[in-house]
Parts: sequence; structure tokens; C-alpha cells
Amino acid sequence: MNSYQFTYSIYQRPFRQPLITSHGVWKIREGIILKFTDSFGRSHQGEIAPIEWFGSESIERARSFCGQIGDRITTSQIQQIPDDLPACQFGFGSAWTAFDSIPSKVESEFEMSALLPAGEAAIDRLQALSTQGYTTFKWKIGVLPIDREMAIWSQLMTALPNNAKLRLDANGGLTEGAAGQWLELCSHQARIEFIEQPLAPDAIAKTIELAAKYSTPIALDESVATFDRLQHVYDRGWRGIYVIKPGIAGFPWRLAAFITKHQLDVVFSSVMETEVGIAAACRLASSLNLKRSLGFGVDEWFED
Repeated sequence: MNSYQFTYSIYQRPFRQPLITSHGVWKIREGIILKFTDSFGRSHQGEIAPIEWFGSESIERARSFCGQIGDRITTSQIQQIPDDLPACQFGFGSAWTAFDSIPSKVESEFEMSALLPAGEAAIDRLQALSTQGYTTFKWKIGVLPIDREMAIWSQLMTALPNNAKLRLDANGGLTEGAAGQWLELCSHQARIEFIEQPLAPDAIAKTIELAAKYSTPIALDESVATFDRLQHVYDRGWRGIYVIKPGIAGFPWRLAAFITKHQLDVVFSSVMETEVGIAAACRLASSLNLKRSLGFGVDEWFED
């Protein structure tokens, strides 16, 4: 049983502008950076970046857990982190497995999806990001009245380069009727990659019905945020796209095994983590040979 010297530090990263979704307004990303050092003096980092409203533990609970460990941690302790601490499972698990990981693709070698601001600000931002080489974009919907958002969507489609794709993310904020309107509107647009989480996370049966009714692809996000939810949704029969946030999806090796076993169509997505967490997610993505653009194009959102 290996053990490691253990230290951690807490960070706060203010957004350049608040991130607005159907969940509310997010102004500051708080998280924890972990550092493991082995007996040879080698060090690796991990990151705990919870999103409590997505179903992970709170930052307070994660901080309390780290504070109870002391200055050394064993592999047995890591493996025993409970499932109600999924962000801790990923942070500790990715720091530990980094010691044995095979060098893989670096972040810059992956195609990334850029996150646009909600509302009309997305139009100018899309044009700016297009010049930086991005060809996949995500835009939040379910924030403004639907007629206004559809008018903005029309402008976005005009501004969207012909070789680019747009992902619409409702964060579970649409009614069934509004979801149908969006799915119908996008049904003849090949550049719409998917509509993400149109209905509430527990509306799995209704979402499966919508997926069968409309040609626009649907992806699930909040519904599959943690590993237990991912298992539950698969068991309920979802065979569409899974948008998985590795940073709150628990132990990386368990997640990888599940994706591989069931051959899931997966998009890895950001929890607005730092480069430490993104690097860990990219290592995992490389091992799985994921095909879709990764949703980690979020650097522009932070002051640092």
C-alpha cells in the first residue's frame, strides 16, 4: 500500500463576467488544488472543483474532508472516499493515477468547444472566438424569453462559420412545449450538434420521448452529472449523447470502465476548473479516444 505526502490549497477565481444559466448567476469559482509527493520526490496534482447544484458535494464539505486527512494519504484511503464526495473522488483519484499514467495527448491537441455568454452578447463573442480557431461553440438557452432567444439564435446561425457547429444548452430549464419548439426549429440545421439537457434532470422518460420524436440530437448533462446518476440513466434506457463532467463524476478509472463497457457517445465538459483539472480530464479523454470536441474552452471566462 503506497502512501504520499499530502498538501492542499484553496483558490478563488472570479469570472470576467458572471456566468448566467437557468440555475442562476455564478460570479466566483472556488476549488481546491491537491499535491501528492511520493518517496522518490515525484509530485503530481489533482483538483477538486465541486458544483453543488449539479449534484456534487459543496466546497465546504470538500474543504472539511481535506482538512481531516493530515499530511499523508494512502491508496487505501483514496479508494475509500465515499460516493457522496464525487469531486473529491476525481481530484484524489486523478492525482494518484497520474504517477502511473502513460504520456498522452496534451490539451492543445484536442479540439475544444468554446462557451459563449448567454443572450445577445454571444453574437460578438462567437465572431471573436471564430478568429481564434474554434469550430464548436456552446450557447446557453432557457435564460431569456423564448421568442427573444430564437431571434438571437437566428443571428448566431448567420454568424456561425459554415464549418462550425453549435451546441445549445438549456441546463434543464425548458418546459416540454419549449423543448419541442427548439427541437423543431433546429431539426433542419445540420450545424446544430445537439440540444443539451432540455428538460429537468429527472424527466428521463419525457426526454426519451422527445428524442424519438425529433431529428435534432439531444444530449444529457445534469441527468448524468454523478456516477450514480449516469448508471441510473443508462439503466432507464438512454442511448443518446452523454455530456459528462469528469470533475464531478467520481473515480476516473470507474468512469472510464463504464464508458468503455457500454460504448457510450460521450462529450467531456468543464466544471470551470483550472488547468490542473483540465489536464486530468484530458488524460482520461485520451485513454478513451473520445471523438467529439471537448467542452473545456473556458479560459476566456477568467481574469487569470
